[in-house]
Amino acid sequence: MATTKAKKTVTKSKTAKKLLIMESPSKANTVKKYLGSGYNVVASMGHIIDLPKSQLGVDIKNNFEPKYITIRGKGDLLSALKKEAKAASVVYLATDPDREGEAISWHLAKALDIDPSSACRITFNSVTKDAVKKALTQPRAIDMDLVDAQQARRVLDRLVGYSISPLLWEKVKKGLSAGRVQSVATRMICDRDEEIASFIPKEYWTITADLTEPNKKKPFSAKFYGIDGKEKELLNEADAMAVVNGIKGKDFIVTNIKESEKKRNPQPPFITSTLQQDAARKLGFNVQKTMQVAQTLYEGVNIPGHGLVGLITYMRTDSLRIDTTAQNDALTYISTVFGKEYVSARQYKSKKSAQDAHEAIRPTYVSIVPDDIKDALSNDQYKLYKLIWSRMIASQMSPMVYSVTSASIDAGRYNFNASGSVVVFKGYSALYIEGSDDNEKEKIKSLPHLELNQKVTLNQIDPKQKFTQPPNPFTEATLIKELEDKGIGRPSTYAAIISTIIARGYVVRRQKQLHPTELGKITNSIMKQHFKDIVDIEFTANLESKLDDIEDGKRQWVDVLKEFNGPFEQNFEKAKEAISKIEIKDEVSDVICEKCGRNMVYKIGRYGKFLACPGYPACSNTKPILELSGDKCPKCGNDLVVRRARNGNKYYACIKGEECGFMTWDTPKKDETCPKCGGLLLRKFGRGAKVYCAKDNCDYERSGK
Repeated sequence: MATTKAKKTVTKSKTAKKLLIMESPSKANTVKKYLGSGYNVVASMGHIIDLPKSQLGVDIKNNFEPKYITIRGKGDLLSALKKEAKAASVVYLATDPDREGEAISWHLAKALDIDPSSACRITFNSVTKDAVKKALTQPRAIDMDLVDAQQARRVLDRLVGYSISPLLWEKVKKGLSAGRVQSVATRMICDRDEEIASFIPKEYWTITADLTEPNKKKPFSAKFYGIDGKEKELLNEADAMAVVNGIKGKDFIVTNIKESEKKRNPQPPFITSTLQQDAARKLGFNVQKTMQVAQTLYEGVNIPGHGLVGLITYMRTDSLRIDTTAQNDALTYISTVFGKEYVSARQYKSKKSAQDAHEAIRPTYVSIVPDDIKDALSNDQYKLYKLIWSRMIASQMSPMVYSVTSASIDAGRYNFNASGSVVVFKGYSALYIEGSDDNEKEKIKSLPHLELNQKVTLNQIDPKQKFTQPPNPFTEATLIKELEDKGIGRPSTYAAIISTIIARGYVVRRQKQLHPTELGKITNSIMKQHFKDIVDIEFTANLESKLDDIEDGKRQWVDVLKEFNGPFEQNFEKAKEAISKIEIKDEVSDVICEKCGRNMVYKIGRYGKFLACPGYPACSNTKPILELSGDKCPKCGNDLVVRRARNGNKYYACIKGEECGFMTWDTPKKDETCPKCGGLLLRKFGRGAKVYCAKDNCDYERSGK
């Protein structure tokens, strides 16, 4: 860290206004209304000072001294802030309460001639009148441990990105780049893609018995378990049919009944990662959208009867702590609305690495119920606020209680199991059910009343062939969970990680899933071969832990950089020698460029291969590669081709293009034609999933996939 000489705090006229500098103008506007005419509240618009973009900006030989400059285009803003600071009686730096915010305040202090060790820094986790006024009574010095942790991360990212990226440009392709954490995320997505591609399905069979209790009309099902009390796997059709034939003529007898009561506790209030995951599952928000909407809720919304108010606490946090006042408000609300039996006060335990100075993400005022302010919010704001509000309230509610009945039913030597459950007490589920990444939602089914040694009637036996399935591609929600579980990144970085690897063209989002591009695979292969540590999950997690140690004052930031940079420089020099020039040769096609007559070539771009004229720059003609879908256009009878939108999503269009005009995002059904007219059937997924005829003059349609 650059040595900073202590500066004297300048005493200003008592009639001068106090100056409060924040990051966001909308947040500044909210706070200004709380403080009145005695304060001038302005925004720095994020960072004003940073490392230069045009060079490394780090003096490695001089203890990694950063070479900070005023960000281009912000000179006038800095001059205006200096003028405001000079005229103010006191200057308070009120940037966000995290590493990045602390660093912004430190840069501002240096630029505005404020002593960083003076009581110039204030923080608050919620933009409410009480929180802001309380913060003003507790100013503190700038926390240099937080600043050093931010500087260490910034310099580490520079050392990696500004070293490896030019090497990739030289050896592989102009425009390629590498990042410290982003490269690990790309590797995880590529590894998952390889795992899916190499997966070999294994056959297995299930047998379900459709049964009815005597004198009851409603059937229930039992699954085959084993033979003579020992579990038996059915690996092929022969195994399954041996069971089916073995139970013929046998009575189905209830041989054991077990009843128990189970409880399911609510989930804790949101932290950054769980908010991003649940917003993706329940609302379909990508990570960036979730954080953008949350930012507006945090900074302040104009609510009738309340004025401008920050509706949620700070949304970049990994702490599960809840303020006791907010907790008591939640308990009172639950008791009043649901009843005392629904109340169950809880404080949740955060991870060891969590910053407990922050709180979990919660509503600032429990009394501001989402449905009461729906008209004052945008649709997205309402959805996200309701999610946050409900999760927080539910976290203080009683468990859901349900009774479970398990029954063993034997047909001779062949054993079947049936189970059912009934909700006895809704508890927190009366308000909120957490989302799931599983494809199939848990269904609660009840069993009829059964008695020991009772005979039940077999209606049907259903053997089914199945195959083991590969893991699903990552979604944003599951990738964030994996990053968090592995200790990669921190709350403030998840959105940036995903947006960066998509922006670089290493990953595309298709139907909410993340898939590696050709560029991503090539770059990942080089990184795994020549920069193993940079893309090693454990190594990156350990480095994140060291950054946390800097923040906690347990390590010196320069020491961490020295430990990293020595081996990194040695490895980098080896890689420079080892990586030979990798030419991604342009494969010549038989497609003739209609503009200049040359044979077009295949090139690899952000979304995979495309055709380009080799005469560039004299001829810059490009076109997508025609991938025939194997189906015929329902409008004109010509071939359908597969195309991709700029976001990577697949769609189907007539080969005649605008001449015909047919296109659809829905998927052609390969194994079936329309039973009504023989035409092309399309499958629509997601909400309102259905199969329907693509012809305009045919109304065939059915629900499901």
